[in-house]
Amino acid sequence: MKFKLNNKYVRWGVTAFLVIAAGILFYYFVFHRSNILSGLNRLINILMPVVFGLATAYLLTPVLNYIETKLLIPICDKLRIKQSQRRSTIVRGISVFFTAFLFIALIYILIHMLVSQLVPSIQNIINNFDSYTRNLMNWINRMMDDNPEVKNYVLQLVDQYSERLDDYISQLPSNAMVLLKTVTNTATNTISVLWNFIIGFIISIYFMASKEKFKAQAKKMCYAMFERDTANIVIRNFRFTHKTFIGFLGGKIIDSIIIGILCFVGVSLMRLPYSALISVIIGVTNVIPFFGPYLGAIPSAILILIVNPTQPLQCIYFLIFILILQQFDGNILGPKILGESTGLTSFWVIFAITFFGGLFGIFGMIVGVPLFAVIYAAVKSVINTALAKKELPIELDKYEKLEYVDDAGFHDYEPSVPTTVKLAEKRACRKAARAERKEGKKK
Repeated sequence: MKFKLNNKYVRWGVTAFLVIAAGILFYYFVFHRSNILSGLNRLINILMPVVFGLATAYLLTPVLNYIETKLLIPICDKLRIKQSQRRSTIVRGISVFFTAFLFIALIYILIHMLVSQLVPSIQNIINNFDSYTRNLMNWINRMMDDNPEVKNYVLQLVDQYSERLDDYISQLPSNAMVLLKTVTNTATNTISVLWNFIIGFIISIYFMASKEKFKAQAKKMCYAMFERDTANIVIRNFRFTHKTFIGFLGGKIIDSIIIGILCFVGVSLMRLPYSALISVIIGVTNVIPFFGPYLGAIPSAILILIVNPTQPLQCIYFLIFILILQQFDGNILGPKILGESTGLTSFWVIFAITFFGGLFGIFGMIVGVPLFAVIYAAVKSVINTALAKKELPIELDKYEKLEYVDDAGFHDYEPSVPTTVKLAEKRACRKAARAERKEGKKK
């Protein structure tokens, strides 16, 4: 007797086996998910250098493409160097070298700025923190002389939290081992992240050097796994995802760098303290859409007020300057750089930042907008496809004043028409449609 895979009993057996196996996996996941999650975390930690490498290569690919297509290839064409495999290899190697050099130079500039500008500023704040606190308390006392009840309440709060701080400091010797363990774990994690970053950077170089080959392999696998039409849809969606992510993230980084530079110029002209530190805070937080300006402006304003409590107008001037700067960014600079890279309204931008920020923290707030734009586009595509199959229009304005749809077509809402008349019209339309269907069957 020959064994046939298309036999119905064989198919039933395979189906039963898969159902039982899925049930066992589901049971194990529900009652032993800690083991699964620990295994996944271990796998992620092992593959973290590869993840860093792919992320770095993905972010550096636009720079590589610009150097290759806009600079080196036109130079080769002007020098009349014939197109060949050797020329392509040399051009790619030079492009990868310059891209890696620019990346390392950017990291060096950032570290140099941190060491030369930010570290002294932070040290100065720590060294003068007592005097800043004393000046702030004196300013509060002068401001509240006319309102002794509020003054006593504020001083009571300060004394209360000062006692808590003293108690915490007094308990530090007993918790020295815990503190030492925390410091050791932090140092170990920092070294691990640096090691993963270095290995990931090396992996990114190999990935950029052969990015066309990896792309071709991915397309080959896609067409091997799916039907042709499905594979075309998958590749098209991946292109849209790439365009949305790289357009938003790259544009937002450039936009934030420009805002940071403009903030440094403005703060320096106003002669506010710690201009470099404040500019870095404003530039970094500006990467977060919508909420970023507020997250950067509030601690910077508090810092200015603590340093110069006798001159509160400096804090007000700074807030006015940041408000003007963010209006310029939101209405002029941002649209010029980002354009309509996401296609989301303001409501959905706020929703995406709130939702993904709650799930993944700061990282979720940064990538939440482009990620939600992809989800939004996918849902929109499914809805439009379903409407097209039902021979209904996909234009949004068609549904703004819509009340109901029947065989006669779309009917807009008319408040001047009584409800009884509308119901009579609906019944007449349904009756006429049934009569037409009956006549069609008779014919």
